Amino acid sequence: MEEIIKGDLVTRLQAVKQNSGKSYNQIAQETGLTNVYVAQLFRRQAQLKPDTVPKLRAALPDLPEELLIQMVKPPLRSYDPNLIQDPTVYRLNEAVMHFGESIKEIINEEFGDGIMSAIDFYCSVDKVKGVDGKDRVVLTFDGKYLPYTEQKSEDMVSVSRIRPQGNQ
Repeated sequence: MEEIIKGDLVTRLQAVKQNSGKSYNQIAQETGLTNVYVAQLFRRQAQLKPDTVPKLRAALPDLPEELLIQMVKPPLRSYDPNLIQDPTVYRLNEAVMHFGESIKEIINEEFGDGIMSAIDFYCSVDKVKGVDGKDRVVLTFDGKYLPYTEQKSEDMVSVSRIRPQGNQ
């Protein structure tokens, strides 16, 4: 099967979603995925796992087989560098930059020296009413904690295989 260019594939996937009349939240509920992961699938920023294909096919019966085949392949995860110019993306970046140091300090205080994974990671967007009755956006970043490793040469498997013990 001929490889489809990512931009063309995304355009076709977005058209299927649009024509279905379903929101990302609706597709997420029907597939058991998060709404952001569904959006990532339709932007080819995430891989559709084979076990989820039947659920997505049931949620979107008009999704062509050739697109499902492409969605199961590991994607080229990339983004348009001009994306930062979009006001929503710009504000998200601004919020992370503004609160980043404090978030990092709290992660270090609560967990130790380490980071939050963006691989073993869940993300969702929710809508709630604030105390003033106005709509509010809730972003949830749920990432596995990854501690930094103290790099002891004795624990480095490749070194012990390359250099025999005693020649370090």
